[in-house]
Amino acid sequence: MFDKTGLDVFARGLNDLGVEIVASGGTAAYVAELGIDVVPVEELTDVPELLGGRVKTLHPRIHAGILARRRREADLDELRAQGIRTFDLVCVNLYPFQQVAGRRNVREEEAVEMIDIGGPALLRAAAKNFMDVVPLCDPGRYEEILARIQSGDGVGLDERRQLAAEAFAHTAAYEASIASWFADVETFPPRLLVSLEREAELVYGENPHQRAAYYAEAGVRRHLLSRVEQLNGKALSFNNLNDLDAARALAREFRLPTCVIVKHANPCGCGVAATIEEAYDKALAADPVSAYGGVVALNRKVGQELAGRLAEHFVEVLIAPELDDEALATLRSKEALRILADRERRGTTPGERDYRRVLGGFLVQDADTEVDDREGMEVVTGSGPGEQTWGDLLFAWRVAKHVASNAIVVAKDLQTLGIGGGQMSRVDAVRLALEKAAEHVHDLRGAVLASDAFFPFPDGPALALEAGVAAIIQPGGSKRDAEVAEAVEAAGAVMVFTSRRHFRH
Repeated sequence: MFDKTGLDVFARGLNDLGVEIVASGGTAAYVAELGIDVVPVEELTDVPELLGGRVKTLHPRIHAGILARRRREADLDELRAQGIRTFDLVCVNLYPFQQVAGRRNVREEEAVEMIDIGGPALLRAAAKNFMDVVPLCDPGRYEEILARIQSGDGVGLDERRQLAAEAFAHTAAYEASIASWFADVETFPPRLLVSLEREAELVYGENPHQRAAYYAEAGVRRHLLSRVEQLNGKALSFNNLNDLDAARALAREFRLPTCVIVKHANPCGCGVAATIEEAYDKALAADPVSAYGGVVALNRKVGQELAGRLAEHFVEVLIAPELDDEALATLRSKEALRILADRERRGTTPGERDYRRVLGGFLVQDADTEVDDREGMEVVTGSGPGEQTWGDLLFAWRVAKHVASNAIVVAKDLQTLGIGGGQMSRVDAVRLALEKAAEHVHDLRGAVLASDAFFPFPDGPALALEAGVAAIIQPGGSKRDAEVAEAVEAAGAVMVFTSRRHFRH
């Protein structure tokens, strides 16, 4: 029993009912210190703990007592012949392998010593024999199981079956985390084991007829809601969480004060500025119509001034590192607004993978989390961009990475002006981005355009150049790259190749 949470009350309750308690090592010492009678495992096995505690419970007197079928007389005859007693309840929790192995710079021998052998064996044995034995691995269950026993009704068969399922799920997740740790040196091993833990049940999925829950990958250093505190509003929905993930991913691209507004998992506005108030104004002005009912992500503290502006609009979810007391009071006047304080400061998990569900399986790839800078990019027109234009190009390029393909982002002064995403034709995505910019009367003279993949023809850039765009950033790689670059240069504009594509389907 590594985690002794609640064990004092549970053990005392069992002892008061006259239940004999058997425990090993530190657990036996802990129970004895509570003044509760306990039988050390070695008294049953007649064998002391071996190999520095590696071998304690792996003994026939323990496992036969768990696995014996009470309705099979032959099993009981064997136990009597060997002087072995049966166990009615097995309570185990496992060494914290995930917590230790997940630490930075953990030594291999430290992680290996946190691989529990006896604990999973005990749990699996009890779960296999759930007809006669209660398998218990969750301290959160102690109170209700003790109440069942105290009532005299005992733990019913259906509940024991459920506890068995929990025990096998617990040991399977534990083994999966160990297997993943050993296989970490191999990018894509032949068998990939993913262990998920339910963080929240959701009212419904993308649509009301779909059931849903949010699961976090076991053992990761951070997840979508780690160290996130909800300060106001209704429970987060499936679509809230999906949009929240998109908003946080884009906000992580920038260090300066940044606001991201997301709708249907796509940014509809993004602004970077000297202050968070100005960043919000930029993001909202980019496309105020689409921003209605969106998720707003901020990377700076929210003060009263900004809270007042936010309260003027319908926002589904607001996430920020912190809100001052006055700001929180103002925003709490909007009862439905989900307010989240993001206190997570850890970076993304190295080697994180992206999973896409397909029929009968998953497509698995490296997560596209690297932040792109100028290094390695190539100016393919005669003149290069000035520093301000470079800043806008990199800004637009980072936003485009988070827009559904085909993705086009038009921007100026670190503000999105028009976004075209999810189009089957890249030239249509350009048209959509330009139309969105025109709809909100944005001045495109001197603006930049980012494309998540190459332009196969000059037609897309030509539309942008006619609208006033002065610089374009794209991966390159088309057979007509030279033709596209010549058209841009002929218009007196600048083009940069990144040599990296950012499809997001």
